[in-house]
Amino acid sequence: MLFAVGFVVSNLFHPAASVAATPRHYTELEFPPLRELELPDYTRFQLDNGLTVYLVEDRELPLISGNALIETGSRFEPLDKVGLANLTGNVIRAGGTQNHPADELNRILEQNAASVESSIGSTAGSVSFSALSEDFEEVFDLFVEVLRQPAFAEDKIEVAKNQMRGNIARRNDEPGGIADREFQKLIYGETSPYARTTEYETLNNIRREDIVSFYEQFFAPDRAILGIVGDFDSEAVKTLISEKLGDWKPASAPLPELPEVSQARESGVFLVDRPQLTQSYIELGHLGGLRSNPDYPILGVMNNVLSGFGGRLFNEVRSRQGLAYSVYAYWGAQYDYPGVFVAGGQTRSEATVPFIEAIRAEIDRIRNEPIDEEELQLAKDSTLNSFVFNFADPSQTLSRLVRYDYYDYPLDFLYQYQEGVRATTVEDVQRVAQEYLDPEQLVTLVVGTSEAIDPPLSSLSPDTEVTAIDVTIPEAS
Repeated sequence: MLFAVGFVVSNLFHPAASVAATPRHYTELEFPPLRELELPDYTRFQLDNGLTVYLVEDRELPLISGNALIETGSRFEPLDKVGLANLTGNVIRAGGTQNHPADELNRILEQNAASVESSIGSTAGSVSFSALSEDFEEVFDLFVEVLRQPAFAEDKIEVAKNQMRGNIARRNDEPGGIADREFQKLIYGETSPYARTTEYETLNNIRREDIVSFYEQFFAPDRAILGIVGDFDSEAVKTLISEKLGDWKPASAPLPELPEVSQARESGVFLVDRPQLTQSYIELGHLGGLRSNPDYPILGVMNNVLSGFGGRLFNEVRSRQGLAYSVYAYWGAQYDYPGVFVAGGQTRSEATVPFIEAIRAEIDRIRNEPIDEEELQLAKDSTLNSFVFNFADPSQTLSRLVRYDYYDYPLDFLYQYQEGVRATTVEDVQRVAQEYLDPEQLVTLVVGTSEAIDPPLSSLSPDTEVTAIDVTIPEAS
């Protein structure tokens, strides 16, 4: 014991121990260079019926997982039946199959510690599975049944509808959720498939035959890309896929045209008055762009100059001016339709106007003043570092490959993006800021307490008119 105490005391006063215990500033930390991204070995082939398949062998663990990406989406559902795609995506799996009712399917999967899931989002549908290697063929059979032979049981449809009704009833519980939802409507338009919301009325309009029709319209092999990764032999799995999916019939009609996109509200200040709030939730921005834009990598760098830990908004608006609990900016770009540029955050009610003015000032500054080399390097490093985490394991990389194929992007898009980031210059950042950030197009939305916002939103400029947004949920019929 005396030895131990003596050891601790001597080290407390040892100069080397004192130096080692001194924390270093984050700018002094040194890290090894990032590993180069490498695509795993993969097999790509196509069946005669048009089904595209990617296989990636990964023998590290006795697991196999797969996902079929389907060309569908809520953007193709009728305006009077908003929620149809979401509901269909849910009950493809939850409704069981023609050979296995839902409860039996659940039991088999649970016994095998496996899963089969399905969903439909705004631009794609998905049916996925995961299993132990030893159970792969049995689980794959169930996956194929869900993909090709969903039963759409009436009782499970009603369960899913009730869950969606619950979501409608609770959609105003979170002010951040209100801000996100209403801001999308301001940018895309209330009836745009990229912004519209499911209502009790549109949900009540949906019948089982609508679900079956929607499924049959889009689920076909020539509209699907299947990716499988894990502990398997590619040749054996290729044979299995041909046996189970080779007789799946291609689609008989072309896909609908993609909806057109334009900015619905060009500038303006909008308020959702929530008297119970003690802070404001703020979003301001305008229409963004596409990932296929050659300037997309540069816009990513510009975004990291503005946002994130160490970015201008964090340093100026949050740290120096003390105006924000949180603050961010994001240049949104989608694969096949324009995303949204949005900046915002949360602040106390009386700081709402100064917060908005501070964000606008930073947008003006990055447009009008060149950034310095240190900012550029920090933003490039941050962009590249975060990008690498999208490819941490073979399943993530396969998911990206499938997604690039789905949207007709080159499979080396990830390398093109990296090279674009590395090549970005100070001049590039100012150029894209001037070209793509438009102060005249900024739409501003505040979710907060109007009486507590002082100075009022009308003080933002001499001609500011504040438009109230009513988020009252229509009664269920």
